[in-house]
Amino acid sequence: MNQAFYSGVSGMQSHQTGIDVTADNLASINTVGFRGYSAEFSNIFDDVMGNYDTKLNLSESVGYGSYVNAISMNEEQGSLMITDSSTDVAIQGNGWFGVQDASGKTLYTRNGSFATDKDYNLVSRSEGFKVLGTLGNNMQNGVLTQELSEVPLTEVSKQVPLTFPKDLYYPATATTKVDFFGNLGIKDTAQTMSSAVVLADGEKRTLQLVYTKSKKQPSEGIDWDIKATIKSIDGATTYSTQDGKVSFNSSGKLLTNTLTSIDNNGAPLAINLGTGYEGVISTSQKATSSHSVNNGVDRGELIGYDINLNGVVTASFTNGRSSAVANIALYHFSNEQGLDRYSGTHFAESSNSGKAIFYKNSDGKSILGANILNHKLENSNVKMEVGMTQLIILQRAYSANAKSVTTGDELIQKALSMDA
Repeated sequence: MNQAFYSGVSGMQSHQTGIDVTADNLASINTVGFRGYSAEFSNIFDDVMGNYDTKLNLSESVGYGSYVNAISMNEEQGSLMITDSSTDVAIQGNGWFGVQDASGKTLYTRNGSFATDKDYNLVSRSEGFKVLGTLGNNMQNGVLTQELSEVPLTEVSKQVPLTFPKDLYYPATATTKVDFFGNLGIKDTAQTMSSAVVLADGEKRTLQLVYTKSKKQPSEGIDWDIKATIKSIDGATTYSTQDGKVSFNSSGKLLTNTLTSIDNNGAPLAINLGTGYEGVISTSQKATSSHSVNNGVDRGELIGYDINLNGVVTASFTNGRSSAVANIALYHFSNEQGLDRYSGTHFAESSNSGKAIFYKNSDGKSILGANILNHKLENSNVKMEVGMTQLIILQRAYSANAKSVTTGDELIQKALSMDA
């Protein structure tokens, strides 16, 4: 009879814990980055009444109650949902984002709902915790010093809150070469080709080539005189001029060209008309609109920061250029089950989890070890149907244990009445 009490009470306590854990899971089923938990039960101890039957997988033992042996984390991947924010990211695979709370404590989360605050810190959208990662060394005094496609991760101990300059500009790159393409035709009509050029200080000018048929033509093929000028954008000011001549054979193939460069604010600007049939030609077909390609880059003002595939933070500029400026870190643990829950979706390392680590490639360089997807968030990994089923089972088990207590009480009452 006492056994009924002990077994019933311990069972009610342990299954109540299981109900609480499952109810917490279900309450957070729509929480981004939430990891569900499961209660694991064990017998307090058994009285073995007989030998274990290997054929029937049964043992003749009597249990004396149960207790919660562990509350384990569900490590399954949550479903991914698409968002319209370029700073929302999700982890596909194992790993944790690192964030820093107001006290400077490092926490770990699967919730990749990030945004930039008023000071251009990359932070978690709901708590304002600063996101940790590796900053590129290509931003100095508000100037982008180098265009990068990626920023390699450094060591775990060197990760910092990702803070970006509010004002950043892409410096202009002076044009040093212009390539021209097009068909001049064969009619005695002036043809014009032009291209924008950029000075080192970002000022824009126009390079214009005017082709006119040479007065003296060869017996075979065609010659054109060229006058090159560099002018202001509005055409009001001419800065330099240069003359040249090009010759084509009867099929329009470029043979010779004497115009190879022009002075551009004290520096030579290479003019490339191509070779053979690649570049400028002169055929009997209708003259086509020309186009040009130059290696100059306009000065660009910062538009904003975005997160690309695999956690690369990029800065976009008004000149159409972009550059990687940081990389979001992805942490790993030897025992994720040992992480301590700090809040709903945030965890802290413990002696059981071990220290945070980065995966390494064959060259010993830090790598993510999983995919980081942009414009996506990982939903809770709790499944409604599984949680509701578990809740029903746990409630039934709780009721059965409660019935055991009441049955034990009835037996004691009956025993007392028989003694009387």
